[in-house]
Amino acid sequence: MTFIARAVMLVAATGLLAGCSRGVDVSVPSPAPTGPGAYACAALHGRLPDEVVTQKVVASHPNSDLTSAWGNPAITIRCGVQPPLVNPAGQLIAVDGVDWYPEKFSGGYRFTTVHRALFVEVNVPSNYAPEADVLADLSPSIAATIPKAG
Repeated sequence: MTFIARAVMLVAATGLLAGCSRGVDVSVPSPAPTGPGAYACAALHGRLPDEVVTQKVVASHPNSDLTSAWGNPAITIRCGVQPPLVNPAGQLIAVDGVDWYPEKFSGGYRFTTVHRALFVEVNVPSNYAPEADVLADLSPSIAATIPKAG
């Protein structure tokens, strides 16, 4: 998609989403958990904070109980994703009883929960460095709704 086409789409989204924070509409691919996993993700969605590292929630599409986003550029969360490819030498980050596997990528970090019944993925752009600060805002909701792995 060209820069102009993206700009036109952003302007259109801004007009349509004037009631949402900053008028941002973020595309967040929705995972596909089923059964109890889908219910746990819906419970998590209901407990997510309105702000993450001072960034307000923004509209995301598709509209789903499995995803959410904050800020511009967007911090995104997806519940019920596939497990990460864990490097045995990699280290975990523990925040409020939730273990996270960090992965550096171009422009930020991806953090994925481990040792939980479902995997939850959080993508944090480098604009929010230190990126792991986001986990302090999200871990309590995850600890309360996504059970530890059996």
